[in-house]
Amino acid sequence: MTMPQRKLGSTGLFVGEIGMGCMPLSVNGRPPEKDGIKTIHAALEQGITLFDTADAYCLNSTENGHNERLLAKALQNRPEAIVATKGGHIRPEGRWETDGRPEHLRQACEDSLRALGVEAIALYQFHRPDPKVPFAESVGAVAELQREGKVVHVGLSNVSVAQLEEARGIVTVASVQNRMNLFDHSSMDVMKRCEELGIAFLPYSPLNGMGNARGIGSNETLSRIADRHDASPQQIAIAWLLQLSPAILPIPGASKATNIINCAGAANVTLSAEDVAELNGIAAQTTA
Repeated sequence: MTMPQRKLGSTGLFVGEIGMGCMPLSVNGRPPEKDGIKTIHAALEQGITLFDTADAYCLNSTENGHNERLLAKALQNRPEAIVATKGGHIRPEGRWETDGRPEHLRQACEDSLRALGVEAIALYQFHRPDPKVPFAESVGAVAELQREGKVVHVGLSNVSVAQLEEARGIVTVASVQNRMNLFDHSSMDVMKRCEELGIAFLPYSPLNGMGNARGIGSNETLSRIADRHDASPQQIAIAWLLQLSPAILPIPGASKATNIINCAGAANVTLSAEDVAELNGIAAQTTA
């Protein structure tokens, strides 16, 4: 399958209109390795070439880099694949905690380089601001890694507009990855600023999170529009994001090949203005 291509911000990198979030392949409930690799290969067959990961996508700190190593194994001899990874989260005893210290980010990047088996990371994203560390210090550390040639493009994740602007004073920002979907519009201001600046916006949890993706069809509006297009509710949710802005590149997570194949079908769905207006109201229904 040939998927329409989108430019990843100002990077010069062209990827499929949809990427794949790989976290479900390495956290609680993950599939066996062979099935994880099968899912990644299914994504490639659908024309998906951007794979989003992080050193913290694992069960706990004893297997840090699990998801990166899985991707490296699955993507051998697949030069079309682009891997975006992140640093700044840690997993002590399975908890999610932040560590934005420059020395940690440097070590995290070095570890990711080894896990991925590459000389430079195509897109390295600061995973989440650490309230214990000045934001500028964390971003400055990633900028230094870029100057050293260990990182090609720099991205941010879980940031506000103010933090995006602060980071732009330190480094060229290629992408921002924040949570956004039909049910959660809290990063709409960040997305719009990215569009103005020509920065790629990668909405994670485009199906409202790992625990909710399967059940989004219970929303009456979403289900009705899906029936209208002979599509799945998941495809409609992703199609809404694709039509929201040319800056958007959704990264639905998947642990099964059937799920990522379903998500990829969203690239073939065109919503009407009436559809979009109805879908826009879902977030208001959810928060009412």
